[in-house]
Amino acid sequence: MHDTGTGNTGNTAQPSRRTLLAATAGVTAALAAAGPARAAAPDDSRLRALVSRMTLEEKVGQLFVMRVYGHSATAPDQADIDANLKEIGVRTAAELVAKYRVGGIIYFAWAHNTREPHQIADLSNGIQKASLELPRGLPVLISTDQEHGIVARVGRPATLFPGAMAVGAGGSRSDARTLGRIAGAELRAMGIRQDYSPVADVNVNPANPVIGVRSFGADPRAVSGLVAAEVAGYQGSGVAATAKHFPGHGDTNVDSHTGFPTITHSRELWERLDAPPFRAAIAAGIDSIMTAHLMVPALDDSGDPATLSRPILTGILRERLGYDGVVVTDSLGMEGVRTKYGDDRVPVLALKAGVDQLLNPPDLDLAWNAVLTAVREGELTEARLDASILRVLRLKSKLGLFRSPYVSQAGVDRAVGTRAHRAAADRIAERTTTLLVNEGRLLPLSRRRYPKVLVVGADPASPSGTTGPPTGVLAGALGELGFTASALSTGTAPSAATIAKAVAAARDADAVVVATYNVTASSGQKALVEQLVATGRPVVAVAVRNPYDVAQLPSVPACLAAYSWTDVELRAAARVIAGRVKPRGKLPVAVQRADDPEQVLYPIGYGLSY
Repeated sequence: MHDTGTGNTGNTAQPSRRTLLAATAGVTAALAAAGPARAAAPDDSRLRALVSRMTLEEKVGQLFVMRVYGHSATAPDQADIDANLKEIGVRTAAELVAKYRVGGIIYFAWAHNTREPHQIADLSNGIQKASLELPRGLPVLISTDQEHGIVARVGRPATLFPGAMAVGAGGSRSDARTLGRIAGAELRAMGIRQDYSPVADVNVNPANPVIGVRSFGADPRAVSGLVAAEVAGYQGSGVAATAKHFPGHGDTNVDSHTGFPTITHSRELWERLDAPPFRAAIAAGIDSIMTAHLMVPALDDSGDPATLSRPILTGILRERLGYDGVVVTDSLGMEGVRTKYGDDRVPVLALKAGVDQLLNPPDLDLAWNAVLTAVREGELTEARLDASILRVLRLKSKLGLFRSPYVSQAGVDRAVGTRAHRAAADRIAERTTTLLVNEGRLLPLSRRRYPKVLVVGADPASPSGTTGPPTGVLAGALGELGFTASALSTGTAPSAATIAKAVAAARDADAVVVATYNVTASSGQKALVEQLVATGRPVVAVAVRNPYDVAQLPSVPACLAAYSWTDVELRAAARVIAGRVKPRGKLPVAVQRADDPEQVLYPIGYGLSY
C-alpha cells in the first residue's frame, strides 16, 4: 500500500491503439451514436440491442460485482492465485471475467488490488482488456469504497481527504463538492469508475459501531446538503457516486458485518430523519444507491433485511422516491444479509426485491448458479434480468466506458496525488478540527512556554494507507511546527504499567498531547488522561475517532475533536494546537453527558475558537 514504485506489476503495458480498437470494436460500433461520456441520455435502443445478443449466462454475470485477489489481471503473486482458487475457483481476474462474465469488480487493499496508482491503472486496463476481448465482451465497471477518513481502499500517494464527520464539522458544501471532484478525478485516472460513497446515513446513535464518523452528522438537513454536494463533485468528474446505506444505518447498535440490526424508527420518524439525505442524493442525480442489511419493521414487517425487501427497494425507493438508477447491495458476505436465508437464496431474493448489482457474494459459483437456475425454473424472468442489465449498461455508457475503457500512466501522473490536490485536502482539514474545551486559554500552545511536548495515547492501526501511527504523526507534525516533540504509544487499553511509564515521561515534558480513541467510563485511556492531568503538566486531548470522548474526560483542560487518525486530520489538529490556524469546526453531532445520557453536554453546532 505504501509502495510508490512504478516497476513491473505483471500486467501488460498500456494497450496500443490497435489493441484498443480491436478489443472494443463490437460495443463501440453498437454505441457509435451515444455521444460524449456524460451525454444527456444514452441511446437505449443500442443498449437494448446489446442485451438482446447476450446469452443467459452472460446476463447473469453482468449482475455481479466481485472481489478478486492480486495486483495484476493476468500475473498476480502466487499467494493471490492460491486465494483466488480457494475462494472463487479461478486463478486471476482475467479468468474470473472469462468464466463468469461479471459486470463489475471491486478493489480492496487487503486483496492486494491497490498497491500504488500506476499499478492500479495497469490492473484496471488488464481487466478491461480481458473482458473486451471475449465474444460480445463488455467493459467492466470497477468500483471501490473510497469514503476517505477511516474507510478508503486507495492510500497514499493518492490524495486522502478528511472523512464525512470531519467534513460535517467543517459544514461547507463547497468543500464537500471539492472533495468529490478531486477524489473522483483521481479514481477515474486509475480506472475506478464507481465509488461507494458518500455515506447518507444520519448518525444519531453515539453507540453506532459501524457508521459513526463515516456519517456527516446527526442533522438530516445538514447531511442532505453535504451528500448532494459530494455527489455533484464525484459525478462531475465522471465517477458514479453511491449513496449508502438505504434506508438508513445511522441508528443501530449492531454492526451488520457481524449481526442483523433492527431500526425501530416509526414511518414518520424515518421520513423526517433517515429519508432526506437519500431524497437529496436522488435530486442530485445519484448514479447508484447501496442497500443496508438491516430490518426496519415500520417499512416492512416481514423480518427480511432491506436488501431483500421488495416493499422497501421497489415500493419505497423505486416507486415512492422515484429512483430509477442502479441499486447495488452491500456486500453479500456480511452477516446481516445471511442470517435468515442461505447464500443460494440471497441473490435471487435481492433481485426479486429490486436490486441491480449483487456485490461480493461469499461463494460466487453458488450465487451465480442460483440466479441462473431461478431464471430457468421460472422464479425470475429473463425480462427482470434485462431491466437491471439495462440500468447497469446505461451507467457504463454514461461513464464513457464504451468509448474509452482504458486509462494511461500519463493520466495517473497528471491527476493522482498532485501538490494542488494535497494542498486542497489540507485546507479542508483545517476547517474541520473542533475545539471543545480550552480552560485558561491553554491553546494555542506556546512554543516558548511549552517547548518540549510529549505525545502519548492510542495508536489504532493506520487507516487508508496513511503513515501512522497517530502518536508518531502528531509528534512529527508538532516537531515541524517548532516544538521538540516525542511520541510514546500507550494503546487503546493501557495497563497500569503503561500508564506509569507515560506519567514518568510526562514529568520530563513541558506539555502533553494525548490521542484518545473511543474512551469509555472504565477505559484505561480515561485513567491515563486523569493521571497525566494529575502531574500538573498541561494536557491536550485529541479525540482521533468519535468526538464523544470529551464527555469521559471532565478533568482535561483542552480537548479537540479530529474525527479520524488519518495524516491529513492529525496534521490539521497539530496546526490548530500550535496556533498556525484557528479552530473552525463545529460539532455535527450532539455529545451527551457521561453521567446522564439524556442531557446534552455539547449541542450540534458547538465549537470554540481563538
